Amino acid sequence: MHVGSFFPGRGTLVEEKFLEGKAEGKAEGKAEGLAEGKAEGLAEGKVEGKAEGLAEGMVKERARMVLRVLERRGIGTGKSWDRITECTDPETLDRWLDRAFTVSTADELFHDD
Repeated sequence: MHVGSFFPGRGTLVEEKFLEGKAEGKAEGKAEGLAEGKAEGLAEGKVEGKAEGLAEGMVKERARMVLRVLERRGIGTGKSWDRITECTDPETLDRWLDRAFTVSTADELFHDD
């Protein structure tokens, strides 16, 4: 079975130049696609990183607020300090902040949790 060629006679200068151009075009396209993919990946990574950093910062600030309210009210945190600073759930920290205004001891923050 004979494989057809786009050019009369295999190995002609025209065919060689065509194949070289095709290879160069393929390489350029691949390089451009790779560069675009990297740029998109970096952009997405930055957005995700900023969102994660913001969320983490907000959680730390909530924990700091709970500790500050207890401190201002003259309530020692003792062993509770670790639990408060290690908490990563914003809703839990909000509950503890609300309770921090009325509890008599830091341990009372954690009732019903």
